Amino acid sequence: ITDLTVVRVNSPFDVYELLRTATSNRAMAATLCNERSSRSHSVFQLKIKGKNSITEETAQGLLNLIDLAGSERLQQSGVTGDRLKETQNINKSLSALGDVIAALANKEQHIPYRNSKLTYLLQNSLGGNSKTLMFVNISPLQKDLQESLSSLRFAAKVNACDIGTAKKKNANP
Repeated sequence: ITDLTVVRVNSPFDVYELLRTATSNRAMAATLCNERSSRSHSVFQLKIKGKNSITEETAQGLLNLIDLAGSERLQQSGVTGDRLKETQNINKSLSALGDVIAALANKEQHIPYRNSKLTYLLQNSLGGNSKTLMFVNISPLQKDLQESLSSLRFAAKVNACDIGTAKKKNANP
């Protein structure tokens, strides 16, 4: 994946510094919908490995922290040029995520993980041996009602999706 960075960390401080750097690198711009609009998704993956020094048993896990850029209706956002392309790409990847969620909920044979970089990165967390938690931020303002309802509908679709129960896997061969 383009612009993917892998960094080894050894302490909580290292993790905090990476998150701070990622936040400062995140593209933001004003639109008619939002004066501080995220113009990209942010995906932070923390791979954790551990070993019991007494039993020699090992365990590993992956924690994804994802901040999705919100969808915006093109007419309402008033964007042009590069911002228009960003909005179209954001909406396309959110649509692809919705397609994956729908395919998982319907227990379809083919899950379209490869339709976007976002769903490709998240495939093990969405349809594998995992637990997923989603927070949805909505606006309390009347003028944002349609966008808030759209976000809540998406969250309801995600909530209805049963990806099964995560099971402990023995990391030792």
